[in-house]
Amino acid sequence: MKNTFLSCAVAALCLCAAACSENKTGLSGDPSAAIIPLPQAIKTDNSAFELTQRTAIGCDRQNEALAGIARYLNEKIAPATGFTLPVKEKGAIRLELSEDASLGTEGYRLKVSPSEVVITGAAPAGVFYGVQTFLQLLPPEIKSSARQSGTRWMAPAVDITDAPRFPWRGMMLDVSRHWFTKDEVKRLIDEMAEYKLNVFHWHLTDDQGWRLEIPSLPRLTEVGAWRAPRVGQWWQREPQQPGEEATYGGFYTAADVEEVLDYAAARFVRVIPEIDVPGHSVAALVAYPELACMKAPRAVGVGNKFYGDDENTLCVGKESTFEFMDKVLSQVAVLFPDEYVHIGGDECYKGFWHECPRCRARMKAEGLKDEKELQSYFIHRMEALLKSKGKKLIGWDEILEGGLAPDATVMSWRGMEGGIQAAQAGHHVIMTPSEHCYLDLWQGEPSVEPDTYSMCRLSDSYRFNPVPAGVPAEMILGGQGNIWAESVPTFRHAEYMAWPRGWALAEVLWSGPDKCEWTDFYPRVERHFVRADYAGVNYARSMYNAVITPEWKADCSLSVTLGCELPGTDIYYTFDNTDPDPFTPKYESPLRVPKNATWLRVVTYRNGKPAGKVITLRISELEKRAGDKVRKVGNL
Repeated sequence: MKNTFLSCAVAALCLCAAACSENKTGLSGDPSAAIIPLPQAIKTDNSAFELTQRTAIGCDRQNEALAGIARYLNEKIAPATGFTLPVKEKGAIRLELSEDASLGTEGYRLKVSPSEVVITGAAPAGVFYGVQTFLQLLPPEIKSSARQSGTRWMAPAVDITDAPRFPWRGMMLDVSRHWFTKDEVKRLIDEMAEYKLNVFHWHLTDDQGWRLEIPSLPRLTEVGAWRAPRVGQWWQREPQQPGEEATYGGFYTAADVEEVLDYAAARFVRVIPEIDVPGHSVAALVAYPELACMKAPRAVGVGNKFYGDDENTLCVGKESTFEFMDKVLSQVAVLFPDEYVHIGGDECYKGFWHECPRCRARMKAEGLKDEKELQSYFIHRMEALLKSKGKKLIGWDEILEGGLAPDATVMSWRGMEGGIQAAQAGHHVIMTPSEHCYLDLWQGEPSVEPDTYSMCRLSDSYRFNPVPAGVPAEMILGGQGNIWAESVPTFRHAEYMAWPRGWALAEVLWSGPDKCEWTDFYPRVERHFVRADYAGVNYARSMYNAVITPEWKADCSLSVTLGCELPGTDIYYTFDNTDPDPFTPKYESPLRVPKNATWLRVVTYRNGKPAGKVITLRISELEKRAGDKVRKVGNL
């Protein structure tokens, strides 16, 4: 076997492999070109293992974890192959536990030879991740939902030793702004597990819906889980009108939660619940108006503007608020086995606290100098409450304001600064800065993307480094991608926003930023597009679209720079309102917009074929994006 060290040198192999057409055995070029996230070390040769219906899975069937992994492997291969493999004490595919402590709880060794496949781990999670890598070595049809005839199920021979760089490799789904069923949640968890993501952060409550049943507080779901149906741009929606029925929404029962937890556990995915307080609480206040400082809103938010006008913050001056939170967190602690509970703490509007006589009395009694310290008081009490139930608190980085609770873990979203501050103060941190990790943002040119509000390209996610300079690395647990759902109304669209950026984050968090090479990564993304097509998983192809950057020049003319995330992409354009293609001008250098031009139209090609979407922008839009002339070029 030859050694293949996964560094810059492998990029050329991956590019070559991507250029090859996929054959019926799935063996086209270097095996590492098919794997996301990239393994830490791999050796290859030119032989292969063939999976047939006579192949058996060998494992200790008395070990329920290994037996469960064997069942999972069969569940993945059966729809595509048309057969399941017998599970025996001995078989050509061996799932084994090892005493090699160097692998840690999630590391594995995968050895594929012509005669057998051996997957070992020091713990069952490692064996499971070895199975994921093995599945990616098989042809893409292995993830199909329909049997593919004529395919030989071949896996190239490899010897892989692998383990994750970070223990927290997460993805968050906001089920409040838009409702997602338990089956959709399970599907996302399954898609996460295929890329070795291991934490599902379940954002269960917010202004637009309370999604978790609390039996002692029935109105939370009888009232707070429902709002008036609306479509259209978020924050521009008409509020629920008097007499209008609240028919959109849903919630999870204890049985639903248990089903999701069992499903996630079988895939070695932790589930972290979030109850977002003291802000983001419109749904709770509508259900229980007595928790408000002044006057609770009359209806659950539909996406209408309200912040600062209507209360959405629990009254910290009332002891009944803490009794309410005790009931909520008691149920959460019973339902969710993980040690962590996310308590939110973000974007808490404090204006009503400032006016509230009870909150002001609380501040005076506790010696708190301002409303930031009042929020810190609330978070400290939440931490104590969770500790009494055997849980640890996580909060968004706003919980730093006014003083951080002693043992809190900080999830840093407003850049890296909050995480740096918390880590340097001795607190564990999960990095999720919006510029790299917010998966609800545009992935490319906004004019051809579904509506949202800011940009996070695939390459931005891939450049994510959770450990900034000067921060103790051991304090950074890892990171995660966040799917906020204001502009994500369906699960199909959630998939579009999650992938391939979620694959990029999976690689950063498993392989480590030092192993991440963009020119090595995007050819593997293209291979996984094929897999996603077979599996019916939606994804974005935005990386193929042109990047259009206008700017004012010193003479007040408008210049336009065209680019693409993928090197080697040809870009064609027109200013004459016709369709761009290889017979129209090819972009070579920044463009000067011709006098009286109305539109710029742009398209990308790769290997002589259309790649990205045709983008049409009015010149007036380019001028707007370039910004104010005086500010850009001075007083001319």
